[in-house]
Amino acid sequence: IPRPQSAAAAAAVFLLTINPMRRCGLASVLSDLPRKNTTCYYHFEYTECDVLGSRWRVAIPNKADTCTGLPDPVKGTQCTFSCSEGEFLDMRSQKCQKCAAGTYSLGTGVAFDEWDSLPTGFVTQGVTVNDWNAHTDCSNSTWTPKGDYVASNMDECTATLSYAVSLKKPGTVFFEYFYPDNSIYFEFFVKLNKGNNVLYWRTTTYTVLDSAVKPVLLRNIAISGVAYTSECFHCKPGTHSTKPGSARCAPCPADTYSTKGATVFILSLDLDVCFSSWSCKPRPPCTNSDYFYTHTPCDSEGKTQLMYKWIEPKICNETIEGAVVLPASGEKKTCPPCNPGFFVTNSSNCEPCTSGFYSNGTACTECPVGTEPVVGFEYKWWNTIPSNMRSSILRPEAINSNHNTAWEVAGEYVYTTPGDQDTDYLMLILNVPGYSLPQSTVKDRERSELSRITFVFETICSADCKLFFLAGYNEWNNNIVERWNGSNRKQSYSYLIQSNSTVTFAWTFQRTGKFNTRKYSADVAKIYSIYITNVVGGVASQCRRCAVSSGKADSACVPCPAGHYMVNRTGECKSCPPNTFIKAQHPVGQAACIQCGPNTIRNKAYSSCLSDCTLDMQTRGGTLLRYDFSPLSNVTGFNSSPRFTSKGLRYFQHFRVGLCGKEGQVPATCVDNVTESGREVRGYVCQSTVVPSEIRSQSIVVLSCEGVTTDTTLGGISSPHGLFPATSGLPDVIFYYKSSETTQACKEGRSATIRLRCSPTVTAKDHITMPSNCSEGTCDGCSFHFLWQSQHACPLCTKNHYKEIVSACIQGIQRTTYVWQQPLQCYGGESLPAQKVSACVPLDLWLKFGVSTGSIAAVLLVGLSCYFWKKTRKLQYKYSKLKMTTGGKECELPTADSCAIMEGEDAEDDLMDLTKKSFFTKMKSFSREVSNHLTRMELQISCASPGIKNE
Repeated sequence: IPRPQSAAAAAAVFLLTINPMRRCGLASVLSDLPRKNTTCYYHFEYTECDVLGSRWRVAIPNKADTCTGLPDPVKGTQCTFSCSEGEFLDMRSQKCQKCAAGTYSLGTGVAFDEWDSLPTGFVTQGVTVNDWNAHTDCSNSTWTPKGDYVASNMDECTATLSYAVSLKKPGTVFFEYFYPDNSIYFEFFVKLNKGNNVLYWRTTTYTVLDSAVKPVLLRNIAISGVAYTSECFHCKPGTHSTKPGSARCAPCPADTYSTKGATVFILSLDLDVCFSSWSCKPRPPCTNSDYFYTHTPCDSEGKTQLMYKWIEPKICNETIEGAVVLPASGEKKTCPPCNPGFFVTNSSNCEPCTSGFYSNGTACTECPVGTEPVVGFEYKWWNTIPSNMRSSILRPEAINSNHNTAWEVAGEYVYTTPGDQDTDYLMLILNVPGYSLPQSTVKDRERSELSRITFVFETICSADCKLFFLAGYNEWNNNIVERWNGSNRKQSYSYLIQSNSTVTFAWTFQRTGKFNTRKYSADVAKIYSIYITNVVGGVASQCRRCAVSSGKADSACVPCPAGHYMVNRTGECKSCPPNTFIKAQHPVGQAACIQCGPNTIRNKAYSSCLSDCTLDMQTRGGTLLRYDFSPLSNVTGFNSSPRFTSKGLRYFQHFRVGLCGKEGQVPATCVDNVTESGREVRGYVCQSTVVPSEIRSQSIVVLSCEGVTTDTTLGGISSPHGLFPATSGLPDVIFYYKSSETTQACKEGRSATIRLRCSPTVTAKDHITMPSNCSEGTCDGCSFHFLWQSQHACPLCTKNHYKEIVSACIQGIQRTTYVWQQPLQCYGGESLPAQKVSACVPLDLWLKFGVSTGSIAAVLLVGLSCYFWKKTRKLQYKYSKLKMTTGGKECELPTADSCAIMEGEDAEDDLMDLTKKSFFTKMKSFSREVSNHLTRMELQISCASPGIKNE
């Protein structure tokens, strides 16, 4: 085994033995160098202290069972022994020695500021977060040394960096960390009591929440409380120590550099530029990316000067061929106006207007009676950085720099300046004290927005730049609200503030994640305006007409009653039409009243619409269907099918739905517990991405009810038939939900549709499925679709849903049975009536009666016909005989019209209409005609001769 060539190598061996040897009952400290025997290498260690505080120094072979003739144990130092700063313990002499020049020692502490390799004593390992998924290989998912820092893993495994240390007294730990991405769950565990301690840092990456991941970086770890150190550490490049016994190394002055373990620093040439004080190289020619411009504050004449400055530290040479020179500064321009709510003083400075006044940036004006100031902060002119804003640079790499200006003003906008490294995070931070609702909305908190921040921005990039917008309760504890990649045209973004603890906002720009110096310095982010409402201590840019408590001139502003709007900013409140709600915080005009969607009703606060879980629907055939979804109104949770990342991390989407309900119904709730904020969101539908190992989620959806109908489109939201093909003729009832909050990916906000499909055989109340081609419920991340099958989704049963079956009359008894129409498409409502039993007359009795009656009627008819036929024949015979007897005689009777037509008779009676009369009427008419005819014949015979009459 070769002899270690440096104290750093010996230190590595020392740190390695602290943890494993402790398990064997030895408190191990190596000598500065192993001793060579004829057969092995060995080192010295101390035994653990006895009850008297004594211990022994013993020789331990580096490899077990290979050494003979080891030195005998000797009495060791007392357990209370320690070395001072700048000293180390020489195990051979068991005395403290001063560190040589170019090295340093903390004495009772250890420090780790070099990460070319993982220092001995540190252990890193990667494990899978899912115990059941043993096939996932996480052996390479560890912390990785990167020179000046150690970086965490960037995959879905859990990586742990641990260090074991034995302390003589309660100690402290100091380290610097860089935690840029909340897609990584970062934990640090520490206990620094007297005795043995283990420190460890742990990270787990959740790429299912964010595709682009930045690792956690650690550097400059220092631990105090140890008894001594057995070696001294070399000074880092860029530092030096000139005297023996140094407790720390001094940094090199500007334009100098040093190598590792340096005792002196080295001056660089005028044509060289030093990077991070450990190396220098010739300065390149200056370009337009090596300087930036800014504006001076306005002078008493209202003028500002345009100033050009080199980026510090200056790393270019403006005197060589091809270099650009710094443009001349001092050009005077007219100062931009003050921001709204401020006024210009005599010294051309901008001061805020007092309470109750407003301005457009010139002079303050008092708000008229019947109005109130619209308080907030509006920044649209950038002559100086406002007092409640500042810029800073966050550098992932361990690079010291004098350049700390991240954003500069440019009149109409504020922009990012070139940095030392393209990987720098350029931060613009805005702090506000809190929020307060206007007087006119204090009593209407449910409908009122606490606050809203709106800004207009633009990014111009040639690389993979990123702009982040963050919000939180301080600049170190905030969450990424939105991010934009690459170039983005000038646009506006708005964010609703829901908590008074959200008081810090940050805009962070990074040109690229790939390490380089200033390759993409021209990439820039610009913010044109920032407007935040209802800020405590804010200023007013305008006054808003409000309703007043009375007709007096000094009446205070009050909100219009619920469901009322202001008429043309007159201060008069008027009621909205029926079943409308008001979304605007300060409704003006009837257009502020929004009609509720189909089959929904407004709530008592007039702030939204809701479904009471009942629905009446008319089918195309005119049938009325009644629905009652109350059994489905409780909040229901369900999951998507499990999915896996490339590393085997199992995750799924968890949804919670509060379908409908009366006012006061508990809404669906999702909690974002990935971050420390624990932000809770409420609504009809919410969604989380859940990692089962720790049940950590991120909420991304909050929705409100838009309407309930069987139509497949409502208010720009669609629910295509093809997502869930129908299996019956009964239409699905569709609930429509929408969120007005927009994101970078969802410009129109998010929406959701829930199809309720009648399935009488499904008794479960949570049988909810997602489209087969969109296993997470959405194909675009903005529109979510679900199918809810249940017997409670069927219309209520009515008389139209069953039919009656009447049995034959058997032995005087008849039964009526009721059965459901098939296929059954109803549930609940009316029940099937019980079977009915009734008395009846058998059919054969009625048949006999009918046959008998018909037979009697036929006999009577035949007899009557025969009677009249015989009588007619007899009369015809008599008449013919009379005609023959009287023909040609002098005593011939006069014509028949003298006595054959009786007085009062009508000649028309001789005509019989037998075509349109009933059978009995025809028989009656025929009989009367025959009688009349016979009467005439008798009269004629009587007139002719009495003898014939008698005959």
